[in-house]
Amino acid sequence: MSSIWNRSRIARRSRRSLLKLGLAGAAASLVGVPSLAAPRSARAQSTEVRIGSQKGAASLLVLKAQGELEKRLGEIGHTITWTEFPAGVVLLEGLNAGAIDFGLTGAPPPVFAQAAGADLIYVLASKPSPDSQAIIVPADSPIQKPADLTGKKIAVAKGSSTNALLVRALEHGGLKWGDAEAVFLLPADAKAAFEGGSVDAWSIWDPYYAAEQIATGARAIATDGSIGWLNRSFYLASRTFATESTEALQILEETLADSETWQSTHAEDVAELLAAAVEVWI
Repeated sequence: MSSIWNRSRIARRSRRSLLKLGLAGAAASLVGVPSLAAPRSARAQSTEVRIGSQKGAASLLVLKAQGELEKRLGEIGHTITWTEFPAGVVLLEGLNAGAIDFGLTGAPPPVFAQAAGADLIYVLASKPSPDSQAIIVPADSPIQKPADLTGKKIAVAKGSSTNALLVRALEHGGLKWGDAEAVFLLPADAKAAFEGGSVDAWSIWDPYYAAEQIATGARAIATDGSIGWLNRSFYLASRTFATESTEALQILEETLADSETWQSTHAEDVAELLAAAVEVWI
């Protein structure tokens, strides 16, 4: 999704102010993906809609808090179950295993999932967000640019959008995959490794990215925008859900679009709604 942190003011605002400011920009315009949409003629077979979200996924956190989706699904006899995942790859494992019906990830995870045989449907796409993830290093690190990563260890979630960022950043710096050592870790373990000094850099997305800047003064040596790659996120559904629960999927699409339109014009309300929730785990 679009970047949820305003980095230009990080150095002069309190943590809570930063959270409020950053989360205020959470909304991102959605566009349909009609070429990959499932048929809408099948009759819904289940009354439970199971939604997977990632920690800090602002659009879904706001959608859940607003209650409109729950209300509209309730009107057609459906309930909602929300499940949080640490990363998109893990979320799509849940989608492929039938544990959830619908979720949000960056661009690379569904490609890996489909390569592994996952039968999923692209429902909606976000606008590009070139500054929402980065390769970061400690404030006092001698590493200044991607070319300096030769022989260094970089923490990254395997198969994630930041895995793709790392590949592209290395190429941008004139390096090949293997010139640096990727250490595959999910965010919680990567944070510990980064702060403990067992890795030299961390390829990570928001809000972990901004949170680390706030907590330790970490600095970015590459973002999607700086290397010319426009990161995009996708809402995905299992084919079974997309074909058998078409009315519920239609409501999901409509309420997401309405919610993100609302978010784009109610920045302070979004910030107040989400700041406390994010502070619990940052």
